[in-house]
Amino acid sequence: MKEFDYTVIGAGPGGYVSAIRAAQLGLKVAIIEKRKTLGGTCLNVGCIPSKALLDSSEEYHKAKHKLADHGILAKDVKLDLKTLLARKDKVVKEVCDGVDYLMNKNKIQRFLGHGKLISNTEIEITSESGTEVIKSKHIILATGSVPISISGFEVDGKQIVTSDHAINLPEVPKHLVIIGAGVIGLELGSVWSRLGAKVTVVELQAKLFGSADKQMSAYAQRLLEGQGINFLFEHKVTSLDKKKDKVVVKVNDPTGKPLDVEGDVVLVAVGRKPYTESLGLKEVGVELTERGRIKVDTHTFKTAVPNIYAIGDVIDGPMLAHKAEDEGIALAEMIAGQSGHVNYNAIPWIVYTWPEVAWVGYGEEELQAQGIEYKVGKSMFKSNARSKAMNETEGQVKVLADKKTDKLLGLYIIGPRASDMIIEAGVAFEFGASAEDLARTVHPHPTLSEVVREAAMAVDKWSIHS
Repeated sequence: MKEFDYTVIGAGPGGYVSAIRAAQLGLKVAIIEKRKTLGGTCLNVGCIPSKALLDSSEEYHKAKHKLADHGILAKDVKLDLKTLLARKDKVVKEVCDGVDYLMNKNKIQRFLGHGKLISNTEIEITSESGTEVIKSKHIILATGSVPISISGFEVDGKQIVTSDHAINLPEVPKHLVIIGAGVIGLELGSVWSRLGAKVTVVELQAKLFGSADKQMSAYAQRLLEGQGINFLFEHKVTSLDKKKDKVVVKVNDPTGKPLDVEGDVVLVAVGRKPYTESLGLKEVGVELTERGRIKVDTHTFKTAVPNIYAIGDVIDGPMLAHKAEDEGIALAEMIAGQSGHVNYNAIPWIVYTWPEVAWVGYGEEELQAQGIEYKVGKSMFKSNARSKAMNETEGQVKVLADKKTDKLLGLYIIGPRASDMIIEAGVAFEFGASAEDLARTVHPHPTLSEVVREAAMAVDKWSIHS
């Protein structure tokens, strides 16, 4: 029987990153993954392919609608969807191959198959070639999540699809109806909208982005609506009626009045659930929460069973790849005798629409609910020189700071390349910075990042350019 110090079940961002860190720290490491390619949902059918599609669709939209403003006349711009999808597949392959390379580089033994716990130190691996059992001092569950399915909304992969299918539609839908206004729905809705589809989003909640800042959520909604995406908030989907070439989505509006929304493709994007099936959890004593996630100690990631840990989407917290990665690193360091730690309040949230939406920390409503007094500073991208040069002037930065101490409490960015700029807020939160710390930090000119500085200055009403 093969024996290891550290075995990870699941090779998504949390799992493979944790395995690498453990190997760097001198542990003998194995990783078990049932997919033939590493990287989990994120790299194979989630984060990476969707970003490739978003970038391609942005280029197409820019060529059709924005290049003329730069004096570039591109006539008869046409979409070659087959090539666009092939490019996406190429990006995915390169990224997944990169993870495979990292496994070899760090001497991590890879097992292809389904891993199942049979004790607190033993894992049964089932594959096409048979079954084998390995032993490990520490076992890490990093099996990620899968799309939530709704009873009565049977997915066929063609007319009724999940995000797994929506990254591979063979043609642009005439009318794409999306059930759920979460990150997945908004990003894929943006892709197909730019490529020519009419897009309608049906959402049970009253606004975008859950508990995020209401004013910034409303601002992002207006920008998306201006791009042609239609939202039906506080509408409950009751059933789907699939016909030969269309699907009728039956919904009730906020008053309970029935409404039919007809489309040729329906994307069910109501969220994801942890993948915990057939892992042998119950048999060995691993406990689940009421929401079906693996119950762990929030500081050590230990389950109720000695030697078994869990990270990422299968435990409480946001289902974000970078959150899983940080947990995986912290866990490997703790098991190796170091002091790993995750600061959950410094984890960025990002929605890769255009403009992009990103934030760290609290929104105004959350601060009000906690009784925390705060100050607000805002700055618009339209007053920024680099934004004007790029012809990308839509968006705003909002900074929230403690009224007494000036400590940063929340920072929101809606604008071009918000995903790249939000890390400034992450670093600031990690070090307990104040709004003045951001305001006093020199930001290069001309850059988009100056809008963050201006918003931080505006907290104490000394913004220069706003």
